[in-house]
Amino acid sequence: MTKPLVVSIPHQLGAAEAQRRLQTGIEQLKEQYAGKFAVLENRWTGPHLDFRVSAVGQTVSGTLDVAEEHVTLALQLPWVLAVLAQKAQSLIQSKGQLLLEKK
Repeated sequence: MTKPLVVSIPHQLGAAEAQRRLQTGIEQLKEQYAGKFAVLENRWTGPHLDFRVSAVGQTVSGTLDVAEEHVTLALQLPWVLAVLAQKAQSLIQSKGQLLLEKK
């Protein structure tokens, strides 16, 4: 296994609103990309999410932790997908900021 890809996204929403937006965003992603990946596990325990998804024959596991002023996503990429880590990090950072911006 490769080392985890960790992305921290600051926000000003408070933990409850950030978690609500993330839950809604995750459901939208599942609908939007239904044929491209499968969610194998999606379990919230308070402000902590454990998940596993499968795409292109590879399984990615990760965690999402919601705090008052930031969200931290940690992904464990299989070595086959590790070459995409930098691109994934940029995409997650930009999409996450859009989802968590104060409106």
